Amino acid sequence: KMASRNTAVFLVRLLLSCVAMSGAARILEEETTPSKGEEHLPELPTLPKVGLPPFPEVHPPPKPELLKVELLTFPEVHLPPKPELPTFPEVHLPAKPELLPPKPEMPTIPEFHFTEPEAKP
Repeated sequence: KMASRNTAVFLVRLLLSCVAMSGAARILEEETTPSKGEEHLPELPTLPKVGLPPFPEVHPPPKPELLKVELLTFPEVHLPPKPELPTFPEVHLPAKPELLPPKPEMPTIPEFHFTEPEAKP
């Protein structure tokens, strides 16, 4: 019961604040809109144009020529041919014995059903 009373008080305050705001907005609107006689604005004086001095042309200095550098030539190196890798004979290993015994089949668990609780009177 107390909550509904607080809600009602809040809604009444909200309504009053909305009414007050709309009244204030209307007064401001009437003050800011010019009436029909005041629509003519006086002409503003023309401002003198200010000319900027001409921008001086900038000439970057010429790029210096890069020195030509000759690379040293290295003598050709003749390496001996690669040695052949020895071939290994094929080895046939006996089949691996099974390290672990085969897994036993998991026993199947019968389905479990919860009994419905009886309704309490």
